[in-house]
Amino acid sequence: MHRFELRVYYEDTDLAGIVYYANYLKFIERGRSEWVRSLGVDQVRLRQEAGIVFAVRRVEADYLRPAVFDDVLSVETRLIALGGSRIELEQNVLRGDICLFAAKVTLVCLSGTGRAVRLPADIRALLEAAGI
Repeated sequence: MHRFELRVYYEDTDLAGIVYYANYLKFIERGRSEWVRSLGVDQVRLRQEAGIVFAVRRVEADYLRPAVFDDVLSVETRLIALGGSRIELEQNVLRGDICLFAAKVTLVCLSGTGRAVRLPADIRALLEAAGI
């Protein structure tokens, strides 16, 4: 499991002073980017050299409790399944030990033309080494 920490800024909140619902998707995007980076995957190089990108295909999200301005949050990212071109993740946003937001995210590996392609063997090996 990978953990990424962030702070809630005023710009992240709505008129009620709580984190605007769409911002949780931004938070988990940052968590995924940092998770992939921590595995040694350079997404810019992957796109430039292999013409491959990761795109979100599906998100199942549960908003459990609100976060507010100045909260320190952690985004936890855990690999739960790998397919030929598919990566399934569980991502949670926590304040301390309290889960505020839970999501299951399906990513797909795409070519430059937008077609699904198999995960390259070296990327698959890095993901498998991260554990399921």
